[in-house]
This record gives sequence, C-alpha cells and structure tokens, in this order.
Amino acid sequence: MKILVTGGAGYIGSHTCVELLLAGHDVLIFDDLSNSKPSVLERIDRISGRHAEFIEGDVRDRDALRDLFGRQQIDAVIHFAGLKSVGESVAQPLWYYDVNVHGSLVLFESMAEFGVKTLIFSSSATVYGDPASVPIEEHFPLRTTNPYGGSKLMVENILRDLIVAAPNWEIALLRYFNPVGAHESGLIGEDPRGIPNNLLPFIAQVADGRRERLAVFGDDYPTCDGTGMRDYIHVVDLALGHVRMLERLTGRAGIQTYNLGTGAPSSVLQMVAAFERACGKPIPYSIMPRRPGDIATCYASTERAARELDWTAQRGIQQMCDDAWRWQQNAT
Repeated sequence: MKILVTGGAGYIGSHTCVELLLAGHDVLIFDDLSNSKPSVLERIDRISGRHAEFIEGDVRDRDALRDLFGRQQIDAVIHFAGLKSVGESVAQPLWYYDVNVHGSLVLFESMAEFGVKTLIFSSSATVYGDPASVPIEEHFPLRTTNPYGGSKLMVENILRDLIVAAPNWEIALLRYFNPVGAHESGLIGEDPRGIPNNLLPFIAQVADGRRERLAVFGDDYPTCDGTGMRDYIHVVDLALGHVRMLERLTGRAGIQTYNLGTGAPSSVLQMVAAFERACGKPIPYSIMPRRPGDIATCYASTERAARELDWTAQRGIQQMCDDAWRWQQNAT
C-alpha cells in the first residue's frame, strides 16, 4: 500500500514511517518542517533501508494537497500533522484551532475529492480531560481542559459526523497516552525546540547539562512515592500500533477508537531513577508545588487494543530511558 503520512518528519511520524517501510509499505511524507529537521528524512531511509518520498507542504494548503492527490495513487492516510503543546495552546488557541482543525478539514475534503477513504487520525488521551477513574476506557466521557485537547476532540467529532454521512470510509481514532523514548539506533528521537514541555526530554537535557535541574511538581499525591503517575509508552511500540491498525482497518468500513498506552503507570521519580541508570549520573531535581489541573494518576485501559488489534506495548521504562539517552547523546 502507498501511505500518505502527514507530519511524517516529526517525532511520532518519523518512527511510524520507519515501521511502515519495514512492513513493506510505500511511504509519502507531507510535512512543513516547522517542528522537525530535514536530516530526519535521510535517517528514516537509513534505518529502514528503503526510501520514503517527501513533499514539503502545509495541510492547510488546499492547492498543494490537490496537486499531491492528483499526481499520487494514495491508498490510505495517517494524519499526524499538527501542533501539540498544551501550554502553547492556552496562550495561542486560535493558532491551534487553525492548524489542527482547519488543517484537518482541508485534508479530509481533499481525500474525499480524490476518493481516498482510509484514515488513521492521531488523537490524544487529552480528550478524556480529568477522568473520574482509572484505567481510562475508550467509552469514558470526553471532555477537554485546554485548546490542544479541544482541537483533537473537534477533529474526532468531525470524523464521527463524516462516517454518518459517508459510511464507506474506514477511520481509526488512536488516542495516545505519553509517548517517550527513541529508536534504538539513536538516529531519530524527540527533539523539542526551546524548553521541553514533556518530562523525559527535560530529564535528558538535565542529564546532558543543558538544563540545571528538573522541577517535580508535587510530592504529596496518593501514589507510590507522592509524585504524579502517567502511562509512558515507547514511541516504537506506538509506531507499531499504527502499522497494526492499518492492517486491521483496511476493508473494514466505519469508525474505530483505541487507546495506545501500556496500562502500567510510572511515577515521575521512577522515571528519574530509570534515567539515572541509563546515563550513569544523578539527575538533580527540586520539589515544587502542585500545578493547577494536574491529577495524581492517569493510565490507559489497553484491553480493546490487545483483543481486537492483537497489539500490546512491549518496551518498559528502562528501555524507554536507555533509548532516549542514546538519542540525546547523538542529538547534541
């Protein structure tokens, strides 16, 4: 199959392109390189031993998409392209809705125009908001607490409405929990611009001396060590989940929703300890007051993905940290 991967040069997109190529698919990456580097394209080819075609462009550019779909025989689309910082979305909500929602609409309209009706959408566990209980199951109420999550939920709702009007589409909504780690080769990984928003890249930058210390927000939660617990999933496991979803989605009209996580939460201090083992040095940190809106524990129910996709995450937090440190050393 020929797969169009929007945002394919980004963190999760690049790892998914590698696994798609290794699985024998042809890959076309469409990315504006606003949050990625051109060097990742050569590295995708190097890891997989195959070539991924690349077109630079913005998903909001209708003419560019029409030209792409008009010239290429696309079988399916995996849609990663979008902005992803919760804090940034609060400060710049209009930008987030423009890129994430408007960009998705232009893409879906272009797909419909050219008869491409197989889609995997990169959603997020943020659509659950502050859940009443854990583990979080796919049928839980959807309610968001920030514009980033709101943009993901809006796109999900658009696709739920689309499937009513066009029931022959094949659509999957994949809700990620906390992707971390890097490819074991050390050639691709998470490379945030500016101050990292997520825990593991920040720990990695403390380890390599770019940051002085880690701020741990709250040590009085009802958890194993008082720090918040989250469901961290290795980015390669996440990428393999997309390949498996693509295999199961083709030929199955309708809309399907799956959590992609491990179902086994780890605390902030457990992640710090695992990273200390990976890098062989202490990670200095300071305990800070809780942040408003943070919750004690958040993790996925993964039963549906295991049962229906025959997919489960295989890599634990030590491998996540080992691979992230290997990438961090290469990235600097």
